[in-house]
Amino acid sequence: MRLGDVMDIQLGKMLSPAAKVGTTPKPYLRNANVQWGRFDLADVALMDFNDREQAKFRLRRGDLLVCEGGEPGRAAVWGDKVPEAYYQKALHRLRPKLGDVDPHFMMYRLWLGAQSSEFGESRAKTTIAHLPAVRLQELRIALPPLPEQRRIVAHLTGQFAVVERVRKAAKERIDACGEATWAILRSSLSSASQHATLGDCLDEVSSGIGSGWREYPVLGATRLGLAPAKEAVGRYPERYKLVLPGTVFYNPMRILLGSIAMVDDGESAGITSPDYVVVRPRDGILHHRWFYYWLRSPLGADFIKKLARGAVRERILFGRLAGGRISIPPWSAQEIAVVRTAAEAELAAIQALPAVLLREALSGAQ
Repeated sequence: MRLGDVMDIQLGKMLSPAAKVGTTPKPYLRNANVQWGRFDLADVALMDFNDREQAKFRLRRGDLLVCEGGEPGRAAVWGDKVPEAYYQKALHRLRPKLGDVDPHFMMYRLWLGAQSSEFGESRAKTTIAHLPAVRLQELRIALPPLPEQRRIVAHLTGQFAVVERVRKAAKERIDACGEATWAILRSSLSSASQHATLGDCLDEVSSGIGSGWREYPVLGATRLGLAPAKEAVGRYPERYKLVLPGTVFYNPMRILLGSIAMVDDGESAGITSPDYVVVRPRDGILHHRWFYYWLRSPLGADFIKKLARGAVRERILFGRLAGGRISIPPWSAQEIAVVRTAAEAELAAIQALPAVLLREALSGAQ
């Protein structure tokens, strides 16, 4: 059905100089106050609303406010955090016409639309992205029964609460590193100065897994997947290399394409192809995570490319890798760089979660 069939849609009051200096100033919400699923009320402005305007634009608990511009479709459900509040023209106010629509369900539906670029193109002849009321009214939705809406809302609300907790934790780890400190440490992933050979910092794991082999998972350097060991591997256990936590390994034929992996602390040991190069950085000299991030960085890619010149079929075996010289920061600096880099990667993954969760929960609502 059309969104306009089930929700009353109304733009807020037009902002004007006269309204700024009126006799009945009231708090009102702007585009910046509406974030996804929440309101930022640190800065709430005042504007004059006469009696007629107060009746028309006063917010009620359960009203869904939707951004008309900026990030079109961004929405949150009002919950009376300000006893008497209104809204300006930059926002649409959506209110169920009957009792068969959960505003939070509709908020999540709009969030899914924004994540899938449903509001990315406007029919209006303007360079500013916006979501006019007529387009919002025509938005096609699949509306399940109210109990199902509420079940979906409870499910997503719980998941989003977890996402927000881990997002804050990752952000706190980034902040704990300090911007000034990170500005210095960033050079540890990009400095081109040469201070040590990798042979002084790495040990190669060259032997097979021996007679004590058990059902280890098989690991690949293109994707660190813990797939069950295959029967063919079990027949020739001595040929495969044991990959323990704290090691980095790569495909010497495909390292130029980024075929590099790491088994981190706390992860399960595994085995890998005898053709792979497996190295263990020496404790106190080279942190395995720092080395992995460095090897996957643009500088690492350039380092590998230089090593490949003149190599037979561009194979980077350990002997060639060990001869390369790199700049290695102090151990404490490596640890801080690792925390910051890992937290930034984690934060990027967390920020991609809402789109995944919304698609899973609302796959039939578009």
